[in-house]
Amino acid sequence: PIIKGHDVHSTGISIMTKSGKGKTRRSQKAAVPESAPIKPFLKGRVGQIAVLLVVGFLAMIVYRISQSPIDKTPAPQAAAIGGPFTLVDHQGRPRTWDYFKGRFMLVYFGYTFCPDICPTALTDMGDALGILGEAADKVTPVFITVDPDRDTPEHLKEYLKFFHPRMVGLTGTPEQTAAALKAYKVYAAKALVERGDADDYLMDHTSIIYLMGPDGAYKAHFSHGVGAEDMAKGIQKFL
Repeated sequence: PIIKGHDVHSTGISIMTKSGKGKTRRSQKAAVPESAPIKPFLKGRVGQIAVLLVVGFLAMIVYRISQSPIDKTPAPQAAAIGGPFTLVDHQGRPRTWDYFKGRFMLVYFGYTFCPDICPTALTDMGDALGILGEAADKVTPVFITVDPDRDTPEHLKEYLKFFHPRMVGLTGTPEQTAAALKAYKVYAAKALVERGDADDYLMDHTSIIYLMGPDGAYKAHFSHGVGAEDMAKGIQKFL
């Protein structure tokens, strides 16, 4: 859903050796070069500097690789929602995807024989546009059927009278409808009733309301039950 010492100088050392029975004698002082005790110190400093240079060089290589465009593989993108379609509106007029360009679309896929889920979604869409007031003029509510066998343009026209006056109903051939379903990643399938009447069935389908931009691109979606007020707030963000 992506981190140091001081130098010691000596001019000589005394060596005490034991001789005979418990007697000691002081040996002659041996001269020691001035640079003798400095060499190990220099070696340590040189080693530290060398290590720091190597670490810094490796860090620079890692940074350059991380900033290289070759190494920046784009994250996988979610499958695009929406796309071209050719359908017929509730007035019997052919409508394509291009017809709605330049305006926002609030799109819902359902069917007129739906007992409760679809009427609730369409009512929420209309109420959300009412809450937006004049700003809602930029948005076209669209109802695309998932049941083209029964939802003819005439039937859609009668059905949509109960919802927003600007709502556009769309239907088409089974093939045209299937193409629209695929474009919007919507699932739909017949679910026969128990009495086995082939003409009396329900539809299992995705219940999501999509907000599409003036360019036809996906902007947001609203799950079933989101409510008109929250939907209006979500739409307002893009107007």
